[in-house]
Amino acid sequence: MAKKKRSVPGLNASSTADISFILLIFFLVTTSMDTDMGLVRRLPPPPEDEQNEAEIDVKERNVLNVKINSAGNLMVNGDFIALDQLCERAKEFVQNPNNSPSLPEKHAKNIPLLGMCAVTDKHVISVQTDRGTSYNVYFQVQNELVRAYNELRDELAKAKFGRLYANCTDEQQEAIRGYYPQKISEAEPKNYGGEK
Repeated sequence: MAKKKRSVPGLNASSTADISFILLIFFLVTTSMDTDMGLVRRLPPPPEDEQNEAEIDVKERNVLNVKINSAGNLMVNGDFIALDQLCERAKEFVQNPNNSPSLPEKHAKNIPLLGMCAVTDKHVISVQTDRGTSYNVYFQVQNELVRAYNELRDELAKAKFGRLYANCTDEQQEAIRGYYPQKISEAEPKNYGGEK
């Protein structure tokens, strides 16, 4: 007797795409994605009369230059400093308590709820990094600069309104931001240490 070969029926692959799609949806719904930490920044409004950025003239005394090299060293206006000194240096720069000619110029400004005040609202903190700078060091520098503004705003809020900046009303916060506007500029990265 001869053996018969059985024919194997073909697999029905018509629903394979549907199953793959369902698995994809299931994966997307059940998986948590890590979110990157970022820096909260509000961009300045565009110039009203279409002037170029190059046309904006900033006096040298109104700029605090913060440079970070690829080794993570900080240079502030030509002086090497430690990271833990940056907050105090930035606070002194923004505040200019003694109206020093080497720090930002003060001028009188009428701020709602605060009245006529001498402010340094034309100051700019310029941060420039090396292309080899680690993101961790860059992030720490940004945190120190933001901390300086937060501490100055808290001090002013306590003195004028008897509470921390975060606990002030929207109008009070706006007045304090008018007194201490956060002006941190990002300059194009450079290769201070050469090619890597």
